Amino acid sequence: MKYLLVPIFMLLIVSCKTKTKQESITITSTEVKEMVSFLASDELKGRHAGSDGIELAASFIESQFKTYGVKPYFETYRDYFKIYDSIQAFNVVGFIEGTDDKLKDEIIILGAHYDHIGYGDDARKKSRNIGIAETDSIANGANDNASGTSAVLSMAKYFASKKNNKRSIMFVLFSAEEFGLLGSKHLAKRLKSDKINLYTMVNFEMIGVPFKDRDYEAFVSGYDKSNMASKINEYVGSSLVGFSDVSKKYSLFKRSDNYPFYQEFNAPCQTISSCDLTNFDYYHHVDDEISELDFDFMADLINKTIIAMEQMSNTPTKEIELYE
Repeated sequence: MKYLLVPIFMLLIVSCKTKTKQESITITSTEVKEMVSFLASDELKGRHAGSDGIELAASFIESQFKTYGVKPYFETYRDYFKIYDSIQAFNVVGFIEGTDDKLKDEIIILGAHYDHIGYGDDARKKSRNIGIAETDSIANGANDNASGTSAVLSMAKYFASKKNNKRSIMFVLFSAEEFGLLGSKHLAKRLKSDKINLYTMVNFEMIGVPFKDRDYEAFVSGYDKSNMASKINEYVGSSLVGFSDVSKKYSLFKRSDNYPFYQEFNAPCQTISSCDLTNFDYYHHVDDEISELDFDFMADLINKTIIAMEQMSNTPTKEIELYE
């Protein structure tokens, strides 16, 4: 029996270390629900770019950044641009400088779009509580993409509290994604002209509902363009992300805010999502409400992803690489 003591003891040490690392991530489902509930409330009227509702959303995001201690990347948090040369829009951009004198020049962008489509066509919505129909024309965009916005805010809170990222991290909430990725196109060009050293961009899109009967929790768009998925799984120690046939079929890699950064920087810029529209019936629909989301799942996914982003920000060399 004495010959088994050393390996058993070593296993206990490894187990305790892993448990401690997992328990150190403390984003709760309650926190996530509170953020999404505000962003997807009727008060914000669907967060259409250029509307009073998206102004409220931006102010909320700014207040969260300030509370966390996340500084603006530019002079203010707002990165302004025009839609159709007439509508004023803005991304919201926060920044945490890296702790390493050399690696801090390498930037990781964590992003999500915070706008939605505003009002949808008037629809008859069945009330689950009283069994009658009611009229609802606000497309609240809980899954699309208050869910992704909550992930970025959660990560901003975590990294601001830990201050342990050797690389610098930019936290970006994009506007006018629904107009054709206009916010991310604007910022990608601006940062390219500023000649930043972009390591990678990780985008979060529709993470509010789990998949069924898959051996991973979320997919990575453009799966075969880099080793991002395999590295994330390595960093987390599980099959957190995988490949979606639906994503490839409909070219979802090109349809979210990661794509303009990939075009401008030729770097690994991809989206993490738990919804490829096979497991959610309310895309751009008035029923995209918080009642449809699984907040326990979301918190778990965000916490695991934070572990991967933390590793990504601290490796001695750039381990995420393009295949092409």
